[in-house]
Amino acid sequence: MGNNFSYGKIEKLKSRKLTEELFAKGKTFTVFPLKVFYLLPAQKLDYPIKTGVGASGRNFKKAVDRNRIKRLLREAYRTEKLPLHKFLQEHAMEVAIFILYVDKTLPTYILVKEKMPVLLNRLIKELHAKAVKNT
Repeated sequence: MGNNFSYGKIEKLKSRKLTEELFAKGKTFTVFPLKVFYLLPAQKLDYPIKTGVGASGRNFKKAVDRNRIKRLLREAYRTEKLPLHKFLQEHAMEVAIFILYVDKTLPTYILVKEKMPVLLNRLIKELHAKAVKNT
């Protein structure tokens, strides 16, 4: 899967169709202050996982704040994603995920870094339940 700690263009959720399908049909859960939308797509992806991040324009009026939050989310995801990638590889699954910051206060990197592994482990559990159900 390339460099272990990279977060390249191929891994990013760019497709408008897939993003709309993710928000319309995807499952969701919250590990406060992060909310995750995930979907096992019907069509084949060019990479096993497509990830997007975001912050609400309603809660953060300044683009500077939204961009900082997204930068923190991407960095925390980049450093903590290995278990998820290994799980997807072992089970030959593909998933599209979107991580949304839902709190109204600016986060610290430490907070986001602590919550990301919790969030990814919960995602692995939910995907494992789907994988077991499908076999």
